This record gives sequence, C-alpha cells and structure tokens, in this order.
Amino acid sequence: MRVRKRNGSFENVDVNKIVKAVERCCGGLHHVDPMRVAVKTIGGLYDGATTAELDQLSIQTAAGLIAEEPEYSRLAARLLATYIDKEVANQDIHSFSQSIASGYRHGLVAEDTYAFVIDNARKLNAAADEPLPDLFEYFGLRTIYDRYLLRHPQTRFVIETPAAFFLRVACGLAEYASDAIEFYRLMASHLYLPSTSTLFNSGTVRPQMSSCYLLDSPSDDLESIYGRFADVAKLSKFAGGIGLAYHRIRSRGSLIRGTNGHSNGVVPWLKTLDSSVAAVNQGGKRKGACCVYLETWHADIEEFLELRDNTGDPARRTYNLNLANWIPDLFMKRVEAGEKWSLFDPKIVGHLSDLYGDAFEKAYSQAETEGLAAKQVPARDLYSRMMKTLAETGNGWMTFKDACNHKCNQTGSTGAIVHNSNLCTEIVETTSNHETAVCNLGSINLGRHMKDGTFDFESLRETVRTAVRFLDRVIDINFYPTPESEASNRKWRPVGLGVMGLQDVFFQLRLPFDSPEARELSRRIQEEIYYQALATSCDLAETLGPHVNFKDTRCATGVLQFDLWNVNVSDPERWDSLKSRISENGLRNSLLVAIAPTATIASILGAYECIEPQVSNLFKRETLSGEFLQVNRYLVADLKSLGLWSESIRSRIKLADGSVQSISELPAELREIYRTAWEIPMRSLIDMAADRGPFIDQSQSLNLFLMNPTIGKMSSMYMHVWKSGLKTTYYLRSRPATSITKTTVSSWPGNGSSDVACSLENPDRCESCE
Repeated sequence: MRVRKRNGSFENVDVNKIVKAVERCCGGLHHVDPMRVAVKTIGGLYDGATTAELDQLSIQTAAGLIAEEPEYSRLAARLLATYIDKEVANQDIHSFSQSIASGYRHGLVAEDTYAFVIDNARKLNAAADEPLPDLFEYFGLRTIYDRYLLRHPQTRFVIETPAAFFLRVACGLAEYASDAIEFYRLMASHLYLPSTSTLFNSGTVRPQMSSCYLLDSPSDDLESIYGRFADVAKLSKFAGGIGLAYHRIRSRGSLIRGTNGHSNGVVPWLKTLDSSVAAVNQGGKRKGACCVYLETWHADIEEFLELRDNTGDPARRTYNLNLANWIPDLFMKRVEAGEKWSLFDPKIVGHLSDLYGDAFEKAYSQAETEGLAAKQVPARDLYSRMMKTLAETGNGWMTFKDACNHKCNQTGSTGAIVHNSNLCTEIVETTSNHETAVCNLGSINLGRHMKDGTFDFESLRETVRTAVRFLDRVIDINFYPTPESEASNRKWRPVGLGVMGLQDVFFQLRLPFDSPEARELSRRIQEEIYYQALATSCDLAETLGPHVNFKDTRCATGVLQFDLWNVNVSDPERWDSLKSRISENGLRNSLLVAIAPTATIASILGAYECIEPQVSNLFKRETLSGEFLQVNRYLVADLKSLGLWSESIRSRIKLADGSVQSISELPAELREIYRTAWEIPMRSLIDMAADRGPFIDQSQSLNLFLMNPTIGKMSSMYMHVWKSGLKTTYYLRSRPATSITKTTVSSWPGNGSSDVACSLENPDRCESCE
C-alpha cells in the first residue's frame, strides 16, 4: 500500500514511521501506551490514504482514551500540535513573520500589525521559536485549532501555529517588541488570557476586541426602536455580546395617540429582535447573543417572563434572547413583607427607569398614590413567577438595580445611571441614548499561580499589572461598530479583569471548596487583584493622564469599592497610601475588575471556570468544536495513589453522574474535596461571592446550582443573594428529576458514547465574555 503525503507525492507504507511518530509525542507521559494508539492508526490504513488522515486517526484514538487515562489528553494535544505544525509548514511558512505576511497578503492581518512585525521580525521570530511550556490539554488546543487560528481564505488551512497565534494577539496590542514578547510569554505560560473577542480579532483588519456592549432602552418611538435594532446588529456582527434595557417601551394596551389605537407591548418588538439576533451570527464564528433587561414595575413583566416558556404561542416566544429581571430594592422589601406590588405603563412613569434608591422609592410611591398603576399584584406572586421561569428555563436572571447603582464608581456626581448589565451579568456600567457602554475583558488563571505548594501572590501581582496595561491598550486600538460605543469607552475607559481556575487552586491545596480556609484565600486573592489593578491604573494615569470623567467618579472623592460595602481591608495603611496616590494622579480606568464566565478561555488553558466549583468529576463537554470527554485529573491522581483507579471505579462514578460520594473506598476527606457544585451548599457560594464583592468594582457571573429546584428553595436562596449585597446573578443550573438509563457502562470509556456522566452544554452562553 502507498500513502499520499501533504505535498501530493506517494510513498510506500512504513508502519514503523507511524509507531515512531506516536512515540515521539509520549515523552514524560508515564501512563500512556503508544502502541495502543499506533495499532489503531495502522488499522485505518488503505491504499492511497493521506498522511493527514492517519495523523487525524492517531489524534482521535488518543482523545478517545482520555476518560480512561487523563494523560492521553496530553498525548492527543501533542499529536495535534505536530499536525498543525505540518499544515503550516506545508504552505511554506516557517517563521512568525512569514505567518503574518501570509495573513496580510490574504487580507486577514492589519497593515499596522504587519508593519510592526516586519520592523521587529528578528526579535519576534526568536520569541516565537522559544520552546513553549508543554501545557495544552487536547480540548484546549483543539478549540484553538478549530476556531482561533487564522485560515487561508480559499484552502481553509491554518496559516499560524498556536505560538504564532499568541504572538499575533500580543503584537496587535503592543507598542514595542519587548511589550509584545512580555505579553506573549504571559499567555503562552497559561497565566492569563484576554477574552475571545480579543483573541479572535487582535492584529486583524477589524480589531473589534471589546467583549461586551450595554445599551440603554430605546425611547418609545419607531425611529428609536428600529435604530436600536440596527445598533444590536452592528455590535453583534463584530463579535460583541449585547445587554439591552427595554424599560421605556410602553406596555400592552397603552394608548397610541398618533393612531388612536393601542400598543401590543414589548413582546412583538422582542420577537423581532429575537429574529435579528439569530440572523446576525458573527460570520459563522458563533451565534449572535443578546440579553434583554426589564424593570420589575413594567406592566408587561408577566408576559416578559413567558418569553422562553416551552409551551404557548410561538409568536410570543423568543428562544434566541436571554432574559433578566432588573429589580429595585423596593420590590424585594415588599416580597419580604408580603405586600402588594404595582405595575405601570412606562409611557406614564418613564422617569422611574432613571431613578434608584430613595429617589426611586419616593417616585414609585407617589405614582401609586396618584392611582397611575395599570395593575396590582401580590409581590410574592410575581416573585414566585420569577422563580418558576428560572427553574424551568435557567433564564430570567436576578439582577439588582440599587446594588448596581449604589456601588458603581461611575454613578458619582454626574447623574449617570446603570440601566442594565451585559449578556453575562458581570458588567455594571452607565448608559444613555448617547453612550453605549463597552468593556474589555481578560482573566487570570489562578491555578497556574502556585509555587511550592502555596499560592504565589508575587506572581499574581506581576500578572495583574501586565494584564491591566494590555486591557487598557484595547480601548485605544479597538474598532468600534457604533459612534456611541466609542464615545463612551474613551470617556470612561472601563476594563474587566477576572479570574479562572479557583477550583484548581483548591484542588492543589487540597481544600474543600466551602472550607473557611478556601473562603479566606478567595477573599485575599480578590483583594490583591483589586489593589494591584487600581495601582496599575494609577500608574497609567500618572503617565498618560486620567480618564476624562475621573473627577465625576466616586474614586475621585476617595471612595473605593470596599468603602461602598462598609468592610475592612487587610492592610489599611497600604490602601490609604493608594488612595492618596489616586487623589493626586487619578485613574486611567473608571472600572477595573469583573469576573466573567470564562468557559471558552478556561477550556483553552485546561482550567476550571471562573470562581465556580466543578460541575462533575467526569463529563462530556459539547461545543461548536465537537464533543470532548473530560475527567478530573486531580481525582485520578488521588485514586491512582490509593490503587483505586480501575474500570469498576470509573463505571461507578459514571453511574453516579460524576459524583464520588458513594465511593466508600475513597477516604471521607477526599470525598469532601471532590464534591461537585450539586453537592456544595449554595449559601456557601453566595457567601464567598459576597466576600469577594467589596473588591470587584463591576460584578460576577454567579451561576447557582440546585439539583431539584423548588419555589421555596429558590425564594430563600435569591433573598439571601439580595441581602448579601450582591449586584447580579447569572444562570440557575438544575438537573432533571429523572435521568436516562446508562446502558453503555460496560463498553465505556473511550467509546464516544453520548451518555457520559454529565453533559455540559449551554448554547446560550456568551463567548464574548469567555
């Protein structure tokens, strides 16, 4: 038999080459069998088979064994890295500068980036040729290959390696070659990654690198409503995730004086928006994504909560939109007291959307006294309907208007108002008809900041300082799809530095997720990030000047986020000194810290998502790149040390949906460490989020998990969230009361079966934030 090589030539089959190719990628891997992969690859031979097909079969074979032995993930990643290198080299690309030149010729790379690389080719090529740390797991590298590497427009072959990809992102943001190399090494070491929008677009002809866009509600007229549709489409086209308020649109039944008719309310408009979001799919890279926020007093709130119901009139359902409740404190107070709640037509009380706190409560009560309410309902009944929507759809997120406004640096003395959050509820910024709020995101991989068995705060400080500088650079380089977004971003210059891999830290320190030690470490990490972010922004302000609106912010009066929470800091003298510096020099950025979901970038780096506990010890992850089996490598290491990693144990974990609580052979202390999100009290997650809150000047994408949600459990849980002072929450994750019978246990693992222990799929999630 003969095989066809990548250059089109043929040669006789030599099975030893296949064996050696796999063996070369097995260095340092002690629990993989190269012959097992090679034999399966050899079994796929046929006359005329291509070497690329054989390489792919080797990769797939190794990937199919990951759940049996996690080290096969590293083997699959190395095989894939070799495959990528061959694909790039076959196009006569042998250096980073050649990769950039190819991208420039094909209209993919920006002229400025091309010129920067050519001017600094020697230094940059040398950096790209440095051996990368061998850190990739298969799922992460596969995601990069399928969706992030630049491809030839016609052949669709990739024209850059993972190293060239990271360096291209760095060069798209850097002023000097030394800066680019510093940022490249930070990313290549898996210490930090910017969000997907930046990874997609840095250095390209359309450098739209911002993650999130927040739009105020359109005014109640056709021109404004359709203008907002256009804004959403433009922002979505260039990979922005959208948060949109809809508080000002009149409710159903409201008189339309121009025609002497009656309004159909917000639902038909949102149905139109739903179709628009589906149509503008960001060039096929991923779906458009938008979350609509509605204030709790709006007379259409009950119909709004039905928009994602699985039953009912399809014309009144919007399955492409996410929904969020924008809740004033007064509503929660009335729920707690068991009082009535009044619903209003915004055409009559439109000023309520621009008020919060005491001013809102006074205006709301006055409207009630004047008999302006369209309807009154028991507050607890409406609250229960919110809980029902969350339980059935995971949507209808609970976000708190007063906490967001009272604790936002931007609502200082300008009269600026936060009208909504973003698609993933971690961004809290002011908006108006003239300003579309923008945020640039990136996340620190906490799991890589460990040294000699302890958390390395010095390394964390260095990472924060570098990350903030490059997040700030996005603002000046960014392509803005609308003038309102550019106006806002240049005045406020907000960024959102987040984290991922907190669960990795706890696993490495062998701490139960909700232990007092874990809770305190989480708080200390967040305090340090906030301090270093502010200090770096102050340094930038000293050199480049503060952002235009600094004097109108709370920070200008010496009030930082923890002051707004009325909590004490660990080193008051250090903070007092920083406040003095800020008073003297200002801040380059009005906002600095936000914890985004990080599902995609955490997967790239092989880390657990943001600040969440693990969802399962064994699961199938479904993404646009395909299906991937993943197993908790920390657990496997412990099971191996105890001599318990066997087919029998794997089957029992699978049957338990990824839980180890029924594995009695596992010591109790380890069962405590390896609990899943379904087995950790939600009060602990909420309390940990509240501990971090004073050091997060935006917010957190806080998912909550209930195995079998009931209205009673949920009501008390979200009441605790509100009383804890949290600004926002994200999805409610739940599991069905029944599960599919697992019939493939005996043949699993590695068989590609779809009924793996836990399937993680969230088609609605916002990859812009991740």
